[in-house]
Amino acid sequence: MSRTTTRRTVVSIDVSSSPGSRSRQDHLAAEEPLEIRVRKKPLAVTMRTPGHDIDLAMGFLLSEGVIAVASDVTTAQLCAGTDTPNTYNVVDVVLDPAVPPPVTDPSRNFYTTSSCGVCGKASIDAVRTRSRFDVAGDPLVIPARTLAALPARLRAAQRTFDRTGGLHAAGLFTAGGDLLVLREDVGRHNAVDKVLGWALREGRLPLTGHVLLVSGRASFELTQKAWMAGLPLLAAVSAPSTLAVELAEESGMTLVGFLREPKMNIYAGAHRVTV
Repeated sequence: MSRTTTRRTVVSIDVSSSPGSRSRQDHLAAEEPLEIRVRKKPLAVTMRTPGHDIDLAMGFLLSEGVIAVASDVTTAQLCAGTDTPNTYNVVDVVLDPAVPPPVTDPSRNFYTTSSCGVCGKASIDAVRTRSRFDVAGDPLVIPARTLAALPARLRAAQRTFDRTGGLHAAGLFTAGGDLLVLREDVGRHNAVDKVLGWALREGRLPLTGHVLLVSGRASFELTQKAWMAGLPLLAAVSAPSTLAVELAEESGMTLVGFLREPKMNIYAGAHRVTV
């Protein structure tokens, strides 16, 4: 099911020409709510671009520490929900009986917008989840030239962005610079969850020796998600936040910001990038 874009009639104005305005069709990136249920109980609602919703749910549960491996999930399926016509904006996840149910309390409000994956959570202690993977010992070394070439490869694969100009992207790369998977979404955290959910289902965790590149900024939440998947290097085309840098240093991850060929800034773990 693909509902990633929609067409709307807009009035386009160009002040440099005459008569200066015209009506035309424009593509918009879709944004719809997705409810994630665990054992038929609502856990989270996130605003996302439809597509790869099972991966999104799996990646979300991984990054929140609810699951660790694909076998922790017995079934995960799209449900019709209550909308008319059916929009399939619900994913119902059944955990293995041995997996403890997620903790839900007022300090961990799982409602998220498309721009913020940890909105509403009461404190840093409430959002910080520790990874079971030791990324500090990851032996990844990548040439700066290889790293600098990744944004162009990510951008070339952003087909929906070409039509809408309104989506974030996350791409998983090998140390040699090969793109393994790319996901787009109106929410940067959703794009990352979709990548991590794919990797989880493919049995690739931990993502030792891999690079995660995001098209926006590097936030605390994205750094945490990368850590939870065992990624040694997170790169962003824009700026990192202070908490992102602190978490990267704490975990032993390499954090690269302003990755725009031919330049980059390394905020943590510079030993993994060779010149």
